[in-house]
Amino acid sequence: MNDMLNQVWWDNPVRSYLIAGLVILFVWLFRPVISRYFAGLLFGAVHRIWKSVDKPAFTSLVFKPLGFFLLILVSITTLYKLNFPHQLNETIYKFSIKEIVQSLGTIILIVSFFGLLLRMIDFIALILEKKANLTPDQTDNQLIVFFRDFFKVILIIIGIMLVLRYAFGLDVGGLLTGLSIVGAAIALALRESLENLIASFIIFFDKPFVMGDLVKINTITGTVERIGLRSTRIRTDQKTYVTVPNKQMVDSILDNLSLRTQRRGDLKLEIGLQTPPALIEKLLEGVCKIVSRKEVGDFNVNLSEITSQAIVIVSDYYTAPIGIKEFFAIRQEINLAALKLLEELKIEVAGASTDVRVVGGQ
Repeated sequence: MNDMLNQVWWDNPVRSYLIAGLVILFVWLFRPVISRYFAGLLFGAVHRIWKSVDKPAFTSLVFKPLGFFLLILVSITTLYKLNFPHQLNETIYKFSIKEIVQSLGTIILIVSFFGLLLRMIDFIALILEKKANLTPDQTDNQLIVFFRDFFKVILIIIGIMLVLRYAFGLDVGGLLTGLSIVGAAIALALRESLENLIASFIIFFDKPFVMGDLVKINTITGTVERIGLRSTRIRTDQKTYVTVPNKQMVDSILDNLSLRTQRRGDLKLEIGLQTPPALIEKLLEGVCKIVSRKEVGDFNVNLSEITSQAIVIVSDYYTAPIGIKEFFAIRQEINLAALKLLEELKIEVAGASTDVRVVGGQ
């Protein structure tokens, strides 16, 4: 038995292959148990910082990427102990198979590790989002989404740099120096994207609007659903989904309709010039009674002007910042009541009747 285990196949004893295979098989079979154990250790560290962390949610989120990373780490470490067979050490495009295999292993290890870190960022963002949902202010929510995406981009860039350094052996320092020159040219080419990125920081810290606000920007009116690194997504009043560059959201005149303190309604009546002053006074009193509803706060009613075609009575009234459907209902009731009042007082609207006189000549 020992003689068979000591036999050398492809530059390694059979014993070494057997041990490496058993180690990898053991980790693969007991990966769920090992992953949950290490997930519990990570949870203990996280729980010291955030006491309200839900352990099942944390475990379910990091369980798969942690198990994959541990399997890859143990497999690469175990196989690294074996001698690479010289029979396979051929050259492909100036690179030996050994170098290619080592590079692939390094890439897989780095990708699995940073995949785990990205899941950790998602979990931290989930915790912070739950806390932010307890407050009525939506600013915290949009900051969490913004910085979650921002840190993910940073991690991906770092991961790419590590792959270039340890998998391909490139001098990252020299590469960054060279890229700094190229970066200036790229920055000019991507000036608009950089402006949108800077505008996103302005939006988050200046807070002209937050997610959930009803805004009007140029000809677009809708609810802000997401604020990203480059653009803002708005659900319009026609239920379409519009993407607006952040630079435009900052540079253009933006009306945050959610921050208004009142809604304004207008009533304009144009009555005939032949209407007696006594009836006009009754009409003004009646309009005052109509707009003096419990839903209406301040209001004004006045005889605005007398033109060559009509007597103009104008009323403006203000309600609380209620929903648009409720406001439309109040405005409709006021308009209908004004028409009924004109009918009761038998006052004609300007242009409702036309008298034709025929003057005979001699």
